[in-house]
Amino acid sequence: MLDEIYGELKDRMDKTLEALRRELGHLRTGKASPKLLDGVTVEAYGSKMPLNQLATIGVPEPRLLTVQPYDHSQLRAIEKALLASDLGITPNNDGSIIRLPIPALNEERRKEYVKLAKKYSEEAKVALRNKRRDANDKIKKAESDSDISEDEAHRGQDKVQKLTDEYVAKIDEILEAKEKEIMEV
Repeated sequence: MLDEIYGELKDRMDKTLEALRRELGHLRTGKASPKLLDGVTVEAYGSKMPLNQLATIGVPEPRLLTVQPYDHSQLRAIEKALLASDLGITPNNDGSIIRLPIPALNEERRKEYVKLAKKYSEEAKVALRNKRRDANDKIKKAESDSDISEDEAHRGQDKVQKLTDEYVAKIDEILEAKEKEIMEV
């Protein structure tokens, strides 16, 4: 019974970490990363499609992204979507490939991104605490239903707390690495 609760809790906490990594991957740093374009959708073939389904995204240089469409007729639509996105990067279209030069971030912009990264990590910590509460509620319910003893319930809650602390530490590590990456000149 308790192992089932721990397994489910661990899975849910792993998903929270993955969601945080995804969110932080969208934050711009001074380096080019294909993840920057993950949120870009293009109006193509009568529907909105993710950019990575319409083109190959490459990183030939540390401060340059290239977008090469599979179908060259979609070049204009991709360029339009990149201009409309909130990336703050102006695409250069040469007729067959789109180049996205990644400008260096100024100090003020870096600090804004660090603040945003902290906000994302705090949201992830809140999500972890909610998952901890759910697991503790399940343990209390199992105890009240006489499925487990009072001692087992206390040990279970302690284990849930240790697991939560472990994942909070992982979030702090992820945040610290992202902060360092953002502040790097």
